[in-house]
Amino acid sequence: MDTFEAIYSRRSVRRYKDTPVSDDTLNRVLEAARWAPSWANTQCTRYVVVKDPETKARLAECLNKGNPAAEAIKQAPVAIVACAELGKSGYYKGVTVTDRGEWFMFDVGIAMQNLALAACALGLGTVHVGFIPDSKKIDAILGLPEGVVSVEMTPLGYPAGESKGPPRREMSELVFYEKYGRH
Repeated sequence: MDTFEAIYSRRSVRRYKDTPVSDDTLNRVLEAARWAPSWANTQCTRYVVVKDPETKARLAECLNKGNPAAEAIKQAPVAIVACAELGKSGYYKGVTVTDRGEWFMFDVGIAMQNLALAACALGLGTVHVGFIPDSKKIDAILGLPEGVVSVEMTPLGYPAGESKGPPRREMSELVFYEKYGRH
């Protein structure tokens, strides 16, 4: 599958088969995430791979009530929690250098999109799960050390059925030239 096909065909998958994901396939997906660009190549993103059903169930309980991704986290053979080391991304010589503060959310997002596209190319499904009302619960479940925080998670597995993509906005609504609002 080429890059554009992966971009256009990737869908948010919330129902999974119980077919295991091989270690080789899992490592290929994680390798794609590892190669994502990051602020000054700080590579602040870390990944916790969870296969234990009990731990996945505890992670699912951390999501908002009614979130359909909760069942997906429990059902998929693998859950991956993307974390960030704080104080690296968005810094120069120990000082934040943008008025947006730390940049770790951006770096984790890029890495997880690489992961999602690689998964799609290999016939796997994912869904970005970020609607987490209290991420400190996830941090505790995973035993994250001080200075490392969970940012998002995704189930990973073989989709059980087709997932339809939502309609996309027209380019004229999204792209402007020289100044905002100019077509």
